[in-house]
Amino acid sequence: MIEPTSPRPDAATAIFNLPDYRVTDTEIRSFGQRRVSVEATVESGCPACGVISTRVHSRRPQRLRDIPVAGPVEVIWAKRRFFCDEYLCPRRTFTEETNQVPRRARSTRRLRDALVAAVIGSGRAAAEAASSFGVSWWLVQQALDSAALTLPDVDALAPRMLGIDEHRYRSVRFFRDPATKAWKRYEPWMTIVDLDTGQVLGIVDGRDSEGVGDWLFARPLQWRLGMQVVAIDPSAAFRKALRMWLPRTAVTVDAFHLVKLGNDMLTEVRQRLTQQVHGRRGRSIDPVWANRRLLLRAGDTLSDRARNRLNTVFATDDATGKLQAAWLVKEQLRTLLATGSLADAAAAKDRMQTLVGQASQPETHRLWRSICRWWKEIEVLIVIGATTAKVEANNTAIKHIKRTGRGFTDPRNYKTRILLRSAARTAA
Repeated sequence: MIEPTSPRPDAATAIFNLPDYRVTDTEIRSFGQRRVSVEATVESGCPACGVISTRVHSRRPQRLRDIPVAGPVEVIWAKRRFFCDEYLCPRRTFTEETNQVPRRARSTRRLRDALVAAVIGSGRAAAEAASSFGVSWWLVQQALDSAALTLPDVDALAPRMLGIDEHRYRSVRFFRDPATKAWKRYEPWMTIVDLDTGQVLGIVDGRDSEGVGDWLFARPLQWRLGMQVVAIDPSAAFRKALRMWLPRTAVTVDAFHLVKLGNDMLTEVRQRLTQQVHGRRGRSIDPVWANRRLLLRAGDTLSDRARNRLNTVFATDDATGKLQAAWLVKEQLRTLLATGSLADAAAAKDRMQTLVGQASQPETHRLWRSICRWWKEIEVLIVIGATTAKVEANNTAIKHIKRTGRGFTDPRNYKTRILLRSAARTAA
């Protein structure tokens, strides 16, 4: 065996740059592929007793899968088997291993890290990454599964604030329960996110209280007692599970979803009034329909020109005045959510109640009942200001993962990519 005479490696070893290995030979084969022969430079110890050995029993070539180095490379490792010099050790011989190639491994650690970085960090499809590295899809998935095992345990974390929202993994499906023979509907997933770090902590099947409740019940008692705030959208199922398993935790409702309730109310009023007045659906010749998006914009952000257009709409295409009344209710809801104290919020709520009474429409009354039903959570929102914005950001990243993978037949693979991507973004 040729031993290096200086700490500086030879040129081939420096270019190949595989830690704990040095290049002993290179060869260009008849079909143009390069073959690189390497040997380990680190000492090996017996896995049974730990004694370092230098007596070589035998050598055998082992083919390693490695990253492309200026193109595809076939790596041949002259793997040594050593005698164990500890006479009390029941193991007489053992094969060497390194950090890059552990026991029973057939690929280098840097290849697995590169595969994980390609799929998780760069957002490439697993099949495309496998093709570019010259490996199988199964090796890419195995690298992802191994990386997922290194993620921190959720129970070992101590989050203060959670965010819960649903994400549609696939179309709704029905399955028959083998015990009760009843058909059960499986809804999209729910994403549970730490609002401090933005990391996805859990992915739960279904969107009912049972799914959230089972996930929270699986957490330790101290974990649940340390929870301070949970942000949700106006979902009665989420609130039911939180009241059962996190009774001491403050629950806040997301402001975006409340504003959306007001915009949906105004849209329903506009559509109903158009049918009553014109006897048809809205058309581009109708000022109300042509400015339908302007109606949904925040009133305090309108320019003078936009406000004049809106006043023209109310004057020319709102003979009953009911559309303007509904618009005022919608704007008062935005004003209520923008208040900074409970006293101001209570005053804004009284003003909204007056406007709802003046509007006197089924849509505005339904919105008012929703506000009253969620008033405790709205008060928490005004005081704390926690929203589900980070949950929505993760849902957007989840959609990109789904589109890149062109769909997933195995939900476990989908969940693995979601958790790894979220952990990588949090660490960055």
